Amino acid sequence: MADDKDGREKQARNEDDRQRRRDVDAELERGDEPEPELDPDDLGEFEAELEQLEFPVTGMEIVATIGDREIASPTERYTVEQLVPNTDRAVFDSPDRVRVRIQRPTVATAMKRIVEASEALPNEELDGSQYDAYEKTFLELERVSPDDDDEAIGVVRDWVVDRIREKETLPTSRQIRRQAAKVCRQEGHQVRNDDWLGI
Repeated sequence: MADDKDGREKQARNEDDRQRRRDVDAELERGDEPEPELDPDDLGEFEAELEQLEFPVTGMEIVATIGDREIASPTERYTVEQLVPNTDRAVFDSPDRVRVRIQRPTVATAMKRIVEASEALPNEELDGSQYDAYEKTFLELERVSPDDDDEAIGVVRDWVVDRIREKETLPTSRQIRRQAAKVCRQEGHQVRNDDWLGI
């Protein structure tokens, strides 16, 4: 990378993106969200096959290679194909990135639907900080409304997909947070101003 103003700005943006990803990873790994994490013992064969892939790897390559591999959550069974976006726009730089993404299956399936719907957009791509903000919003929905069997996640996911189809644009991270807060309040859940959804 050139040592000029553009090169330094690009480095700063890349570092910001990496920091946001580390923050999301830490949030995902906290373990205090209502949806139980996948049991690491149930990931045995998946782990072995995942480690054999050459990273970085796209979601499409993961699905093609191990998409039919089953993973059990405490309440349901999923295939890798149900949790990982089947697209070359989703790029995973390490096995850990894949593991973190599938730790919360409800959030993973919502993000998969949104990423795949966004592929139809000619000039927009859901990646970087916007992807992280969407994902954090779904994690907050799980935390704020734990007793609704993740219905709020489905409602917000469908709202995003409808916006993509109807308006041919991705909602901003602020718009998805507002919609998530609205859904929570309609269900009688309190959203404080200092919460992620409280904007």
